[in-house]
Amino acid sequence: MNSFDKLNEECAIFGISGETEEAAGITYNGLLSLQHRGQEGAGIAALSGNTIHCYKNRGLVSEVFSGRILDKLPKSGLAVGHTRYSTTGTNSVDNVQPFVTEYLTGRIATAHNGNVINARQIREKLLKLGLKFSATSDSEIISSLVAYYTVESKDILKGVVRAARELVGAFSIIIITGDNKLIAIRDSLGFRPLCIGRNDKGMAFASESCALDGCGFEFVRDVLPGEIVVIENGKIIYEHVDLTDKNVPGGGLCIFEYVYFARPDSVIDNLAVSAARQNMGGMLAVEHPVEADIVCGVPDSGTEAAFGYSAASGIPLATGFVKNRYIGRSFIYPVQSERESAVRLKLNPVRSIVEGKRVILVDDSIVRGTTSARIVRAMRQAGAREVHMRVSSPPFKFACHYGTDIDSTENLIANKMSIDQIRQKIDVDSLGYISIKSLKTACSASNMEFCVKCFAGGNEADGILKDNLEAKEGCQGIEAD
Repeated sequence: MNSFDKLNEECAIFGISGETEEAAGITYNGLLSLQHRGQEGAGIAALSGNTIHCYKNRGLVSEVFSGRILDKLPKSGLAVGHTRYSTTGTNSVDNVQPFVTEYLTGRIATAHNGNVINARQIREKLLKLGLKFSATSDSEIISSLVAYYTVESKDILKGVVRAARELVGAFSIIIITGDNKLIAIRDSLGFRPLCIGRNDKGMAFASESCALDGCGFEFVRDVLPGEIVVIENGKIIYEHVDLTDKNVPGGGLCIFEYVYFARPDSVIDNLAVSAARQNMGGMLAVEHPVEADIVCGVPDSGTEAAFGYSAASGIPLATGFVKNRYIGRSFIYPVQSERESAVRLKLNPVRSIVEGKRVILVDDSIVRGTTSARIVRAMRQAGAREVHMRVSSPPFKFACHYGTDIDSTENLIANKMSIDQIRQKIDVDSLGYISIKSLKTACSASNMEFCVKCFAGGNEADGILKDNLEAKEGCQGIEAD
C-alpha cells in the first residue's frame, strides 16, 4: 500500500439521458465538477445507434478530453462518465472506466464508485463460464456479471437486479445500454452517494449534487439505498428498491462524505455538506474549548468546520493560510514523493495574521500525521505563539475496505499512538478530536445510517467481510474504484 497523508476519495460517476445531442459534452462538464473525487483517470462512453463509443485515459478530465477528442464522441442523448482514484493496485489505463461489455444480444457501458469485496469469487465464477477480462478492476467484473445475467434472463433489468444482488460491499453504479437505457444502482446500505437531477432536456445521475448544479439540472432526490432506477429518453420508467439484504453488518453511508470527500456545495441524503461541517466545528468547540486569539481552518475542508468552531466559541475567525490553487490536491497523487513536494508548496501561513497569536487550527482529519506536522511547523515559523489543533473527525484507527485507499493500519498514526503522543508528534500545544457521538449528531439531519468503522472498528467481526477479504488477498490486482 502507498503511504498517505490524507484519506483519498473513491471515484465519481455521472450519466445523462435526454433529448439532446450533447450528452458527452454535458458528461464532461459533470466530471469537471466531480474532479475532486479522483484525478488519476477519466472516461466517457456515449451511444450512437446501438453502438457504444468510449474514450478514456489517465490524467485529469481536462487533460484526457481535448476539444478534438470530445468532437469525436457521438452526438448522442445518452452517455456515462467516470473520474478515477484507484484505491488499490496500479493506476493502469486498462482500469480507467467506463467499461464497455459486449454480449450475445447487446452491449453496456458501466461506471462504478465503491469496492465490491467479493469481486475475486465472481471473477473466478465468470472465468469458469468462459468470460474474458482485459483489466484488473472490480468494475469490469460488475459489467461482465450484468451482461452474463442479462443474456441468461433475456432482459436487461432482470440481469441488473440479479447481478446487483450478488455483489457484496459498496457500490454506486451507472450503466448505459445499447437499447437507450440509463440505469443507476445504489447498494442496500448506501455506502456511496448517488443522486438524480432533471431539466427540460432530460435527466441525469451524479455522485454529488454539485455536478447537477454545474450542468443545469435541478436536484430531484437521492437514489435510495438498494434502489434501481431506469431512465429512457429522459424519463424514469422504473424505480424500485430491489436490494434489501444488508450483507455487510453495521454499515451505512460513509460519514467521511460529510467530513471531507464531498464538495461543500453538495447536498447528500438531505443534508448540505457545508452545514454538516459547520455543525462539526460547533461540536468541537463544545467538546474541546481552549483560550485562543483566532480560529483558522486548514484549507479547504477545514474551512467550514473552523467557521462553526468560531461561531460556537466566540473566538474570531481568521485566514491563517493562503492556498496555492495551482498545485492541486497533494494527497491525490499516488506517489509519495509527488505528494510531499506538493504539500510544501500548497499552503503558506499569513504572518501578519498569526504572528504573536494563540491559534486554533481546525482540520478534517489526521491520518498519517506528516502533513499536520508540516502545517504546524510552518505556523510556528510564521510566529504563532501557541498552536492548538482541533479535528472534525474522530481518531482514524482502522482500515477501510469499502472504496477508499486505506486497506491497512500500518501508517495510521492513531492506531499506534495515544492522542497525547500524537500531540507531541505533530508539536501542538493541545489536540482535540470530535467524538463519534458528536460527529453523528452533527450529521443527524441526514436520513441515513452511517458507517464509522474506520473510527470504531468492527470490520474483523464481520464474518462475510473477513472471508471475502482473505480470498481477495489471494488474487493479484483486483482493484476497487
